[in-house]
Amino acid sequence: MTAPDPATSPLATLVVPAYDEGDRLPGLLDGLASAAPPGAPGVEFLVVDDGSAPMHLARARAAVSAASERARASGAPARFRLVESPSNRGKGAAIRRGWGEAWRGAAWLGFLDADGAVPAAEAWRLAGRLAPDPGFDVLAATRIRMAGRAIRRSRLRHAQGRLFATLAERLFRLGFYDTQCGLKLFRASLLRPILPLLREDRWLLDVEVLALLQRRGARCLEEPIDWADPGRSKVVPLLDPLKMLAGLLSIRRRLGPPPRR
Repeated sequence: MTAPDPATSPLATLVVPAYDEGDRLPGLLDGLASAAPPGAPGVEFLVVDDGSAPMHLARARAAVSAASERARASGAPARFRLVESPSNRGKGAAIRRGWGEAWRGAAWLGFLDADGAVPAAEAWRLAGRLAPDPGFDVLAATRIRMAGRAIRRSRLRHAQGRLFATLAERLFRLGFYDTQCGLKLFRASLLRPILPLLREDRWLLDVEVLALLQRRGARCLEEPIDWADPGRSKVVPLLDPLKMLAGLLSIRRRLGPPPRR
């Protein structure tokens, strides 16, 4: 991997894990290439294709190329790269691989879901909170209805999310309203040392990272955002929630009980 010019090195790398997202990924990347506000920090958007079918992989390649050209033409402080995994291992594995291949000069590492539920403008808004020293080590988007924020999702998905959040809080005492929103940023100097400790390959990487960082004294902030359910969820009702519960219990056994506050 060629190192970037230190003078233009991105402040943050956001990994975009993508599995068979050829239909939704182009719109997201195009928005990211065009939605940067004036004065936005440099951000690398690192798409990690997680063993997609050939048609979707081809669309991902084209979308990354098109977004790169649009960002260059407009002068947007955005970089786009694609990393291709040979087989499907899961969202968490794709994010972990992306963090391992992010620019070494990036002061922040994070991820952004490929489904477009988080608008591109919101990703840039949170990136703008990072400089110079924001007073936190973790910036996590949260889906909470409040003045000025628009959240659109089904009652079933909301109920499932609240149940999961309640279970996660009882097991780990993270103090988070929403651990599973698909946009998070972590101070790289705190995240990189724990990368060898991460084991979660699927949906529970969020909880694993938050639990490990909080035990190391990380300062966490939740930021309410606009969010809209894009439909076509890859979560299988009943089966996947049970797997996630089993996964939470597995993480708790591996990490042990949370420290008392």
